[in-house]
Amino acid sequence: MGFVNVYFSLGSNLGDREANIAGTLLRMDEAFGVPYSSLSSLIETEPMGFSGGKFLNAVVLYRMAWKEGLPSEILRTVKEIEREMGRTDSPEYDEAGQRIYHSRPIDIDILFYGPEIIDIPGLVIPHKGIQDRPFVMIPLLEVARPSLKRAFPDYFRKKVIDKLKQI
Repeated sequence: MGFVNVYFSLGSNLGDREANIAGTLLRMDEAFGVPYSSLSSLIETEPMGFSGGKFLNAVVLYRMAWKEGLPSEILRTVKEIEREMGRTDSPEYDEAGQRIYHSRPIDIDILFYGPEIIDIPGLVIPHKGIQDRPFVMIPLLEVARPSLKRAFPDYFRKKVIDKLKQI
């Protein structure tokens, strides 16, 4: 049986943001049956696409035993953790089909699942818009393994890094 590196973005802008992220990590460790392999620094950012309090963001890497259907299982798990941590909003869209965002105690997104590209109803990996989200890319650069950079070189090109340095 092989292993897969799974990268997650964590963000919190309600309540005790640092405690929300710490509690989320404990729940993820328990749910996945392994401790995380790497955790980026926490960074504080303004909300993107809506008004609200500042976010604390991080990227965390888990190395998991690969099995068939695991990405969908992971999605169900992180959505349950979000609910346990107090997230009550459901995805909402405007008339043009654009996502409407809200403040939340925790947001967990699956960024990458090894070198795989997944596009099934309700789950797209790599997560859309990563390159345009400094709150994801800055912490991702801290924990990205060489294997991820080889599998998705466009995310780690010099122009992306230079753009982040301007922020």
